[in-house]
Amino acid sequence: MSDVREHVVSPAGEDGFVRGLSEAIGGPRGEHAVPETPSRGGRFWTAARIVLALTCLTLALHWVQKSPCRDGAWADHKQYTNFCYTDVLALYYAEHLNEGMVPYVDYPVEYPVLTGAFMGALGLPIHALGEKNSAIPQATLFYDTNAFVLSLFAIASVAMILSLRRRRPWDAALFALSPVLLVTATVNWDLLAIVLAVAGIWLWAKKYPAAAGVMLGLGMAAKLWPAFLFLPILIVCLRSRQYAALVNSIAAGVIAWLAVNVPVMMINFENWRRFLDLNSERIIDWGTSWYVGRHFDPFGLELWNNVPLVTNLSLGLFVLCCVGLLVFGLRVKTPPRLAQLAFLVVAIFLITNKVWSQQFTLWLLPLLVLARPKWPAFLAWQLAEVCYFIAFYGELMGASGKQVFPEGVFIFASLLRLSTVILLVVLVIRDMVRPELDVVRRTYADTPTPDPDGGPANEQLTGPPDFRLVRDREAVPS
Repeated sequence: MSDVREHVVSPAGEDGFVRGLSEAIGGPRGEHAVPETPSRGGRFWTAARIVLALTCLTLALHWVQKSPCRDGAWADHKQYTNFCYTDVLALYYAEHLNEGMVPYVDYPVEYPVLTGAFMGALGLPIHALGEKNSAIPQATLFYDTNAFVLSLFAIASVAMILSLRRRRPWDAALFALSPVLLVTATVNWDLLAIVLAVAGIWLWAKKYPAAAGVMLGLGMAAKLWPAFLFLPILIVCLRSRQYAALVNSIAAGVIAWLAVNVPVMMINFENWRRFLDLNSERIIDWGTSWYVGRHFDPFGLELWNNVPLVTNLSLGLFVLCCVGLLVFGLRVKTPPRLAQLAFLVVAIFLITNKVWSQQFTLWLLPLLVLARPKWPAFLAWQLAEVCYFIAFYGELMGASGKQVFPEGVFIFASLLRLSTVILLVVLVIRDMVRPELDVVRRTYADTPTPDPDGGPANEQLTGPPDFRLVRDREAVPS
């Protein structure tokens, strides 16, 4: 399709909330203005370049926000009072990288293999350099190096989102300006799994199912959750009868995961399985639905302290929800978009899981941008996440012996976050049931395949454009 046809959707023309904000700078683009295309905005500052620049700005501000903790000298709870705690620095010492130990070989690591390998690939050379020159601040250099590489991963993720949404590049601004990205980008190494998951979606959209499977398999080797994206692929392939693409994708993902994990299993199986053991042994984590349920339990049930039972219940509930999503995805009248299903399965995992670390919220960010790029609900969710971020650090101070506020404040923040994520789930499901409300589908309604991420699944969905959606594009309120 030529670039002339690929007109960029103006957020102020589509979203009532953005339209209202735009009045402060003169209002939305006039209807007689020259239409913007992906390669034509201003002389230099196209929408894509602006969004990438905003991403770089947010990541730079994040580095400033974490800078009080860069030296690793966390006296008097500085990492909590400055809201700058990061696992990257804490685990440089906890995983003995500062002593030159090789992950999984010399010491068990609490993360999947690819994340541990990433830690070692950056940490061991810095340790060796520090051994040769004692003046080099190893902790600071380790954090800065990780922050730089993880920032590159975030920028690459935004670039792929822009490539998937040539008609809607401003959607990626939700990622670029996200307060969650601002405060949690380098709390852990989650951006490694995120860039691999987004790469898997991008390759699937470009009709490379095997390569997409490889990326998702590698993502699973970094964090578990990218493996859940095979469920959306299963649903869209079953609906479109693209069985070969499904098999190629899953097989490639399994092979990629085995290629990373088997060598470590052979070297030291006990150190490799530390991640699995830790997850089965972990008690109910702060801020989860289980944590909130325990707080409001009037009977003081022993259930909450039975770690194996909670683990099995959490897993069973997630599996049950996945079965429900499979049935719903296959039976809903209009074929759902891949990104909608991807967001739902990851959000369901967070809602039902017994662990929800503060940085896990980053997982939802690119998926929501692709699934439902509407500002009002997005900002409500982000506000809830900021409230939780602040309350979480207050809870950390309380656990350290310095009470900041009553436990009820943290429970309220947890409920607020949980409620907004559930709201997003409901809104995405509503868009699937009523596709005329899906802004992405409306944008691509004049094409034979209104799912820009469908990839191989679109091949059996070709046909005349959905003129009902084209007709209703302006009629449906944002």
